[in-house]
Amino acid sequence: MIRSLLTAASLLAMAPAALAQAAPPVAAQSVAAQSLAEVRARTPNQEVVYFVLPDRFENGDPKNDTGGLKGDRLKTGYDPTSKGFFHGGDLKGLTSRLDYIQGMGATAIWFAPIFKNKVVQGPKGDESAGYHGYWVTDFTQVDPHFGTNADFKAFVDAAHARGMKVYMDILVNHTADVIQYRDPGDYAYRSKADYPYSRRGGPGGAPINPGFNGDNDPRPENWAKLTDPSWAYTPYVPKEEASVKVPAWLNDPIYYHNRGNSNWVGEGAVYGDFVGLDDVATEHPRVVAGMIEIYASWIERFGIDGFRIDTAKHVNPEFWQAFVPAILQVAKNKGIPNFHIFGEIATQDIDPALLARWTRVAGLPSNLDMAFASAVVQASSGKIGTNVLARLFEDDALYEGGEKAALNLPTFLGNHDFGRFSMFVKQFNPGISHDELLARVMLGNAMLLTLRGVPVVYYGDEQGFISDGNDQLARENMFPSKVAVYNDNDLIGTEATTAQSNFDRNHPLYRQIATLAEVRKATPALYAGSTIGRAFIDKPGLFAVSRIDPQTGQEVVLAFNTSNQPITQRVAIEPRSLTFKPLAGQCARSADAPGSLTITLPPLGYAVCAAQETSVSNR
Repeated sequence: MIRSLLTAASLLAMAPAALAQAAPPVAAQSVAAQSLAEVRARTPNQEVVYFVLPDRFENGDPKNDTGGLKGDRLKTGYDPTSKGFFHGGDLKGLTSRLDYIQGMGATAIWFAPIFKNKVVQGPKGDESAGYHGYWVTDFTQVDPHFGTNADFKAFVDAAHARGMKVYMDILVNHTADVIQYRDPGDYAYRSKADYPYSRRGGPGGAPINPGFNGDNDPRPENWAKLTDPSWAYTPYVPKEEASVKVPAWLNDPIYYHNRGNSNWVGEGAVYGDFVGLDDVATEHPRVVAGMIEIYASWIERFGIDGFRIDTAKHVNPEFWQAFVPAILQVAKNKGIPNFHIFGEIATQDIDPALLARWTRVAGLPSNLDMAFASAVVQASSGKIGTNVLARLFEDDALYEGGEKAALNLPTFLGNHDFGRFSMFVKQFNPGISHDELLARVMLGNAMLLTLRGVPVVYYGDEQGFISDGNDQLARENMFPSKVAVYNDNDLIGTEATTAQSNFDRNHPLYRQIATLAEVRKATPALYAGSTIGRAFIDKPGLFAVSRIDPQTGQEVVLAFNTSNQPITQRVAIEPRSLTFKPLAGQCARSADAPGSLTITLPPLGYAVCAAQETSVSNR
């Protein structure tokens, strides 16, 4: 929270590189006429994405707060005072705030799943609601808490009319927790070795599924022999939920792994239930065809522009090898040539090889860049040296398609699962001042919006939200909250709390993101350019790279100071780059000599310097 003694002048002094180039208060933008074909012609790397949980963004229709249900919160799922229940946000609310989202520079919106969910689940006394969207029962319609399919169409049409793309969050790994086991116990994972498909309840059990050749044989005639799902546990569907899932084939336990809860290792990471959720047997050809049909329908009915795939690494690679080309073909047939598919390969390690593996063995076109998030969060927090950032981009060669494909990796700093970026900065810097916290967050934002990849802004970050933890603690309301553990948070850059509506276009973080988003969109080197490492060190300090425009060869030098000390240092540049224009921060106007440029940065400052005059001759 900005204290009253912090004037505008002191903010500029605190983080000059962050705010010196900030735009004046952002007014509602006029939307240039843009055809849908022009929107769809943009490639994924050109976008700036805003990620939002619809339930927590804006309540446009209080009549749907309870989803049309009656009773207490365990019946309706609605309790705006609890972080684990529906709060009332919906599609009409999201549509009403498109101007705010676009005003920040976002060109695409990705939102958590809006499919119909199991309203409430969990053990007695620890129940929560499906406000987040990941407990799907009906894959064909919008959850009534969010509105209707017609409301979704209105949202997509309104976004497209503004020149904005729409990315849906989808899942195939699991459904809601509906299937139960008759067996007693804690339902620990039971492996294929100890509980083969050929015997009921283990090798000593009665023979079942004669002739089934295992789940590596994709032939339909093989899978037709798998008829008894009681190989590990004895699954059943409670009578009152016998037909709750849509499409109807999803109600049959034969289409699930039924091996108990995941142990998150090896086979269990793919075949185990994700914290009790029904784990779909994605090896089954009926499942493959059914999931393609489900998600093709959303493209055909609504003309959406991309999918983020939840829990992608918990699905067998062969499924994605079939699913991805089929979906891309459906999108192409619909006139969407640049349909963006990106998977969630969850990790908080700086491990590009893990992420790249899924683009190679599974055929996923792109993945959320978890390695970028961990590296940039730690570097901008002053936790690690900037050499880790240099290595991160060197490893872009690991992805299928190499460095060019890495341009399409969605990059982020915090999210609804791990927690907010500002929280990590605080954790890495106990006792950090408000001024330094704001400056380090701005430094991270600058990296997000100028380094390679597709920047994803997590809703509320632009309003200084700062979570107390991960998961439910990082899913605050943008409209006035009644959740005590949200409302006591000390927000960054504002006197506001989450008890108020937080759509302030003058917030310093909103203004910074809007400014840098415009710089990015106007500078092809930043969204399409290659990356050349220029300066890095094994401790906090200077990180500098050049981004090279693939069409013109223009060089744009990016420089970041992750330390609390000012820096003046020469970096190598292209000899042809002679004079420079600052796009953000302060830049030397000319090279010291062909091939050399002096970078001067304040503590936690950054600069974006675009070469203007170019020559191949020495001066």
